[in-house]
Amino acid sequence: MDQDEGLTAVDNIVTQFNTYEDFLDSQITTVDLYYLEDEGLARQLVELGYRGTGEVVKREDFEARKAAIEIARLAERTQKKTLTSAGKDLQDNFLKALAVREEDNRNGKVSTVIFIRDRNSHGQEISGYIDYAHRLKIEDFEVYFSGKKRLLPKPADMSFYNWDSHITVWNSTPNYQVIADNPEGLLFKYKRDRKILNVDPKVSPGDNSTRTPIQTELYIQAVIFDHISRRKT
Repeated sequence: MDQDEGLTAVDNIVTQFNTYEDFLDSQITTVDLYYLEDEGLARQLVELGYRGTGEVVKREDFEARKAAIEIARLAERTQKKTLTSAGKDLQDNFLKALAVREEDNRNGKVSTVIFIRDRNSHGQEISGYIDYAHRLKIEDFEVYFSGKKRLLPKPADMSFYNWDSHITVWNSTPNYQVIADNPEGLLFKYKRDRKILNVDPKVSPGDNSTRTPIQTELYIQAVIFDHISRRKT
């Protein structure tokens, strides 16, 4: 039996029995108990491979695979719970773009900045830059991916501007430092690798960064900036 076949056999046993003792008991016959007159001794003989009616599995192998399967099960359940875009029927390009980036923003592989320009519930035109990874941590995106609400910039985001009231707000986040007094325009410094993200559409967004305009029916304008940190963690 090769390694893969061995693991499959152990996995079948592990998923069938809750404990190692339950597995040992399944290998003990009534004849064994009649002659040995000791359940503990019968279990020990099965564990050593002297008695039993099936596969010999060591206790440490059983418990190791049991733990590994449980960890995998919990990880899968956590993943499904964490990814709020999973299983959603997304029609608009903007929501599709966010869904593609959700996992990588949650695990830190990518840092996405979202620019949105549209009108709020009062009909006022607003725009701003959103730290996607930060928002994912502090807010449930289920309402956005399900279409119950639209994602809009808030005064607490990296940048917020109300075109009617001319209110301008900047806020640094756990991921970005806002540089608002730069002559070239608004800049964001990614704190992990200290690289600059330039959101000016007329210039390059910077090292390891990309700018992607999104054709969407949800907003007047939407642009996504993706930054990949090269700093080793």
